[in-house]
Amino acid sequence: MKFKIALFVPLAMLLLISTGMSQPQPGLPQRPLGLPGTSKPGEPLTRFDLDFPGGTPHELVAAIQKAMGRPLNAIVSDEHARVKLPALNMKNVNVAELFEGLAMASRKQEIIPTSQFPGSSYTTVSSSYGFRSSGNSPVTDDTIWNFWVEKPSAAQPAPKYCRFYSLASYLERGASVDDITTAIETGAKMFGSPFRSEDLVFHKDTKLLIAVGEQAKLEIIDSVLRALDSQKPKPASPPPPEPKAEEKPKPKEKPKSDKE
Repeated sequence: MKFKIALFVPLAMLLLISTGMSQPQPGLPQRPLGLPGTSKPGEPLTRFDLDFPGGTPHELVAAIQKAMGRPLNAIVSDEHARVKLPALNMKNVNVAELFEGLAMASRKQEIIPTSQFPGSSYTTVSSSYGFRSSGNSPVTDDTIWNFWVEKPSAAQPAPKYCRFYSLASYLERGASVDDITTAIETGAKMFGSPFRSEDLVFHKDTKLLIAVGEQAKLEIIDSVLRALDSQKPKPASPPPPEPKAEEKPKPKEKPKSDKE
């Protein structure tokens, strides 16, 4: 009888301990099964209808959460918070399908010049944006989505050169430095890339015009000077030689006879 009582007491204590551990502990959050935030890999994603009029990534996330009836884990950086998204009208889609379609619709290619000057080469650039999941885990309703933007990097500035132009011959023909530089600056302004005052300087002692700028910009100076060269008066051609006076033929002498 004492053996049975001794065996019963440890079993009863063990039962009480296991029952206490299974009870919710005070102060710890509990997430009942079946509520948002408890989806498991392999479970079907929530499907929903979406009528989004267009807007920012944050506005799209809010619209999706309202349509799904549950939170959506999404990260949007401040840098991309103002990206304009198109209108979306979806029926019976899940988040993965929606974001895949958005990324495909955003892709575009553009052909742009490598510089702002005429005659420059062209290049093809691509841009796109969308939401993508982090890591290689299966997509669930609890997946974390990051908003990304892929855009071409800023074009590298064209290299600058320093050139020296002799204006001596133009000044000797009556042109002034102001006339020449005004023509150059006018052309550059019409070109959309005016010279800064420190990039176009006339050196009086050497009569050299010193210019700094991109190759295409310096060609404006070459064009102005070529135009001035075309106005250079041509040297007068020498007068034609005077025609020589025609010499009269000498009379033929008569042969002397033997009588003379």
